[in-house]
Amino acid sequence: MSPHVTIEIAELQNKTVNQLVQRYEQVFNEECRSRNKQYLIRRIAWRLQANEEGGLSRAALKKAAELAEDAETRVTAPRKHSNDGVKLVVPEPTAFVDWDQRLPPPGNIIERQYKGKMIRVIVLQDGFEYEGQRYKSLTAIAKEVSGSHCNGFLFFRLGRRA
Repeated sequence: MSPHVTIEIAELQNKTVNQLVQRYEQVFNEECRSRNKQYLIRRIAWRLQANEEGGLSRAALKKAAELAEDAETRVTAPRKHSNDGVKLVVPEPTAFVDWDQRLPPPGNIIERQYKGKMIRVIVLQDGFEYEGQRYKSLTAIAKEVSGSHCNGFLFFRLGRRA
C-alpha cells in the first residue's frame, strides 16, 4: 500500500464525524446514513485499501459464484450478471417480514423529551442508532438514557402491537 493511503487511513482517527461523513460520501459516491465514528473509519479505510490494491480477482469472483450456486441452502438469490459474466448474488429483502408494527419504517426518527433533553433515535433496518452508536433494541437505548432497565417501547411511548 502506498504511503499516501497509509497516512490518510491513520489521519481518519483525528477527523470529526461530519468530516468522516463527507469523506465517506466522496469515497463511496453515495449518501452516508451513519454517524458512528468507528464504523465510518473502518468502512472508509477498507474502501481506500480496496481502491489502492484492487478488489477480488476474476478467478476468486468465479469461485465465489460457483460456491454460491452449489450451496444446498441459499439465503441469496441471483439478480444480475457482472461484465465478466460472473453471476452476482444479492440478499433478498426479508427484513420487513417480522417488522414490529409499533415501529416506523427504517430511516424515520423516534423522538422523546426526557429530563429536558430531546432524545432522537434513527430507525435502521437492523436496529437503531442513537448519538452515533448502533443498538439492537430500543430497550438498550432506554437503559443508556435513563440509567435503569425499562421497556423500550414504553419509554418511547410507542403503541401496542396491532
